[in-house]
Amino acid sequence: MRHYLLPIALLACDRGPPAPAGGLAVTGPAVAEPPAPTVTPTTPAPSASGRTSNLKTDEDARVFPAIGRRDGALWSVRVHAWVYEPEYDSPGRTVTIEALRKALDLPEDAGSTDIFRTRARAFLVDNESSKSLLVRIGGQEYELASTGFDGHSHTDLKVPAEGLVPDAAGIVAIDVIPRKNDLRYFSGVAVLLADTGTSVVSDIDDTVKISEVRDKKKLLAHTFLQEFEPVPGMADAYRRWALAGAAFHYVSASPWQLFDPIDGFFRREKFPQGTLHLKQFRWKDSSFLSLFQDPVSYKQPILAGLLRQFPRRRFVLVGDSGEQDPEVYGAIYREFPTQVTAIHIRDVTGEDREAARYKTAFADVPGERWTIFTDATTLPAALQ
Repeated sequence: MRHYLLPIALLACDRGPPAPAGGLAVTGPAVAEPPAPTVTPTTPAPSASGRTSNLKTDEDARVFPAIGRRDGALWSVRVHAWVYEPEYDSPGRTVTIEALRKALDLPEDAGSTDIFRTRARAFLVDNESSKSLLVRIGGQEYELASTGFDGHSHTDLKVPAEGLVPDAAGIVAIDVIPRKNDLRYFSGVAVLLADTGTSVVSDIDDTVKISEVRDKKKLLAHTFLQEFEPVPGMADAYRRWALAGAAFHYVSASPWQLFDPIDGFFRREKFPQGTLHLKQFRWKDSSFLSLFQDPVSYKQPILAGLLRQFPRRRFVLVGDSGEQDPEVYGAIYREFPTQVTAIHIRDVTGEDREAARYKTAFADVPGERWTIFTDATTLPAALQ
């Protein structure tokens, strides 16, 4: 099963942290549908060279494919992969789940709930180092860099444009070639993004998903104990923009371990496909509450990297007032004034445009370039 995210797609495999089938499908009665991806999973053919990934049968792989950017006759693709050994229900694992519940200061009965156990599972896997995946893109084979101690690897590939046949959404498959007789299917996608056009960079928590980040107890409950709840009207607004040709980039301080429920939320609520930028995190290494912090030092480099990678694209930034989105977006505008065409901030703090905070955050940002909204229906119907 494959998750499609534009332009970065994320894979769900058939073991490990469970994920629903499909990707961020763009459907629903409120707004007409942009073209759906046509890439469908098939068992990868054996390698012509006889090589395979050094993946054991008790290890799972994920591929978080990268944006494809045209570079002459090549596409530059940065592939992010993760290899881990899942942990399933056992007496030892039950003890670990209980320790995790206590670390999060959740109610005593939380450990017995399906939602908590499902979301906790990805935090309890054993990351596998020194694993190298062999992948196929457009008929060509590429060996990814070996995974580090955290089970993750990042590999810059140069893929010939000739022979790549993307679908209507610009998507091409990245298939992992497993060992002989390993019939499992691991795959991701790469989306080839045009040099020009409009990209929407959207925060997730309290922008499209109700998280109540300012109240840590409520935030933990929303994250680990409850089904994710959408901010009314945001999916409709984003689908209208997607129909006009916008690409989407979703940014959150949540860790990669929460990809499955986040991806399921996006698909269930019919949000447009989009890249998903999450945080690298190991719960054994630091306080769990730190994984929800969204400082300028985390989000600003992600946004700046996107704008530098695509200097001819125009960007619309959408966030909320709960943490530091206004400050981050204002700083990004001042660094890239010709690329940032609009900033929209959802008000969750009761501050109007005249608040001292906004005067500081949006210093030197023209007034017509930024808005504060409480109702998603007031967002512009079309992008500049």
